[in-house]
Amino acid sequence: MFSSRVVLHSAPAAKIACRQFSVFQPRLQVPKSNITEPTEKEPSNVFNWTDFFQLRKQERRINLGSSVVTALLTSNASWAYLSTMEIDPMQTIMGFDPLVVVSASLLASGAFGYLLGPILGTTIFKMRQKSNLTEYNQKTKAFLRHVIDNRVDSSSQSFSNPVPDYYGEKIGSVGEYRQWLRDCHGFRRKAREFL
Repeated sequence: MFSSRVVLHSAPAAKIACRQFSVFQPRLQVPKSNITEPTEKEPSNVFNWTDFFQLRKQERRINLGSSVVTALLTSNASWAYLSTMEIDPMQTIMGFDPLVVVSASLLASGAFGYLLGPILGTTIFKMRQKSNLTEYNQKTKAFLRHVIDNRVDSSSQSFSNPVPDYYGEKIGSVGEYRQWLRDCHGFRRKAREFL
């Protein structure tokens, strides 16, 4: 039996392509035997900017929560110490009423504890995100470089033209970063036009 199929021996099998013409759209069709499907999939755990901003928000929440906890702990510890002290209400402490001094020391210890909170929060965050920590640190450095390169000169600010988030602390997504860039561009334009 004879076959009506023509076999081309002049070109390798991988480079053979059949040209199919259509009235609407000419296209090149590659035989299915030459199509190689990837055996390995693309890695789905690529750390992108969206993941970075999500982790950044998570780090802020952890730091805020730990600041509240440490503020409560330090003010309770100072209250436990101050409540056992014998204070004569008729005597002043450094020229101030004892109640004022006790209240100020409670507030100061709470503020000190609040400032200590991010140390504890950063440690907790690093322990929870060990797998993404190197990529997160690299993205943080790149993000801060972008903020430093694109932020505006704050010396030309005015009441009608305030500086848009000089340190980039309020940027929480890629869209907010683009909006920040637009705000910086608008600030520069207004500073050129009105000064």
